[in-house]
Amino acid sequence: MKHFSIAPLISLTDVCKSYRAGRSEIAIFQDLTLSIDAGEFVAIMGPSGSGKSTLLNMLSGIDRPDSGRIRAGETDLSLATERELTRWRAEHLGLVFQFYNLLPNLTAAQNIELPLLKRPLGRSARAERVRVALELVGLADRGTHRPAMMSGGQLQRVGIARAIVTDPSVLICDEPTGDLDRRSATEILELLRFMQVSQGKTIIMVTHDPAAAAYASRVLHLDKGELVPARQEMAE
Repeated sequence: MKHFSIAPLISLTDVCKSYRAGRSEIAIFQDLTLSIDAGEFVAIMGPSGSGKSTLLNMLSGIDRPDSGRIRAGETDLSLATERELTRWRAEHLGLVFQFYNLLPNLTAAQNIELPLLKRPLGRSARAERVRVALELVGLADRGTHRPAMMSGGQLQRVGIARAIVTDPSVLICDEPTGDLDRRSATEILELLRFMQVSQGKTIIMVTHDPAAAAYASRVLHLDKGELVPARQEMAE
């Protein structure tokens, strides 16, 4: 299992970010500072427009701060080139989305294999990684199924398998249970916590659901560009 060589795993220091809206400039973050250690499961909550998506985009290296530093291990995401960011994401980051983002014409196994196609791996090596990922998410018998043949909970499991097939250090989850019923949501949250506890993954999850946030080891509330501690509660 890969781990970064220094702690904290991810750190934001005095990060500022704003957007232009016509002639106005809208400040999202002012001097935001945050540290996330390796192996943490952090939930981020907050009202619509509080900056949750912007924060995830900066943590993913998709968006850059106007000023301040964002470091992930030994990589400075705020100064890295686009090529370096692409390589960092490919090696260390897995993304889980609310609406799965699966290709409907591909099987579950083929969807999971997609992140491996740009790696120097042979077909048998890719197939073995896909097999292991399917087994980890409890879908060993669903590899040949296409998305239309699967439930919402199963589709999200495929999404998680795709995110972990490259063995990333960090999983960033954007409302991963927002489109699921309570039973399926609970199964996905238990799977994420398994990934944290047994696989050593660092998980950063945005959610609006307090029941989902209770699975995290730390809950932060984002309000008007500021992160403040929220009640911490581990699900039983």
